[in-house]
Amino acid sequence: MAIDGKPVKGRGAAGQVANRFQERQYGVLHWEGIDEPEDPHHPTRYIATFPRTIVNRVASPDLPFDRSMNPYQGCEHGCSYCYARPTHEYWGYSAGLDFEQVVLVKRNAARLLEKELNAPTWRPMPIMISGATDPYQPIERTEGLTRKLLEVLYEHRNPAGIITKNALVLRDIDILAEMARERLVTVAISLTTLNEDLRRAMEPRTSTSTNRLRAIRSLTEAGIPVRAMIAPVIPALNESELPRLLKATADAGALVAGYSVLRVNGAVKDVFERWLREHYPERAAKVITQTTSAHGGAMNDSRFGTRMRGEGAFADNIGRVFRIFHQRYFAGRSIPEMDGSRFRRTAGGQLDLFT
Repeated sequence: MAIDGKPVKGRGAAGQVANRFQERQYGVLHWEGIDEPEDPHHPTRYIATFPRTIVNRVASPDLPFDRSMNPYQGCEHGCSYCYARPTHEYWGYSAGLDFEQVVLVKRNAARLLEKELNAPTWRPMPIMISGATDPYQPIERTEGLTRKLLEVLYEHRNPAGIITKNALVLRDIDILAEMARERLVTVAISLTTLNEDLRRAMEPRTSTSTNRLRAIRSLTEAGIPVRAMIAPVIPALNESELPRLLKATADAGALVAGYSVLRVNGAVKDVFERWLREHYPERAAKVITQTTSAHGGAMNDSRFGTRMRGEGAFADNIGRVFRIFHQRYFAGRSIPEMDGSRFRRTAGGQLDLFT
């Protein structure tokens, strides 16, 4: 529901969107907080949760991993296009502002991972941190759950991948470098734009592009293999930046790059379209038309094989540009294969750290 028809400062979503699992909805009809630097009436809430498991099976042929774990549910970064927004609906929250303002903190994440890796049925395989919400979003500075997960993984010598758009990852460069020496980790840094005005509007609480490039450079210098993720590529919005983004990440030391084309499933469509019409009204029709063209006539796309890259003329052109410039800037580079051959179970080990 709108707040006097104005976007909430410092947030990606302009308001709440309907939860498909609830008959009644809620929101703020009137708000007098004019010219505030942030939304003081709706600060981020952090709720401690204690799930029964932390490692999830990922059944998608489009992804290069089949296990993931998310220490946080919801994400304060507030990216308007985030595909994980609808997951908040299962908890009774909105995929709009709630996704950014109500973050569930899985306090027992490290203990659950320790239990999983010590189970007789576990076989060493890469686990992606996070895959849904960013493991280095702002609350990680105080909670340190991602750091604890890395400690458990390294203790067991189980390989892992990380994907983030926050330079806070550099806090853990020590343990990441140790893991990299044993081919136990890769880090993917997501970079969507070099235009700070666009970044501030579209990804309001993420690290700047300069700091993300600095993270790539610092991780690379420490011997940690880095993948650049140019995602999502949004037709008529950041599409033209693709060559510059590839060059910038290659110059910073990334070994390879990947990309995906924007798709907005479920409630994300309402969040993104409202954001688009608020911030870029003159481009909105073109963005929507070209995005739907890339996904069979709809903004959403759940089809394996096409949902990540799209299809048709616009998607083909994006793919062609990506391949040309990836070859130009990343030729001869590759990500080393991760090694789980030194995996070990422990007799207690890291569990003692969390008692």
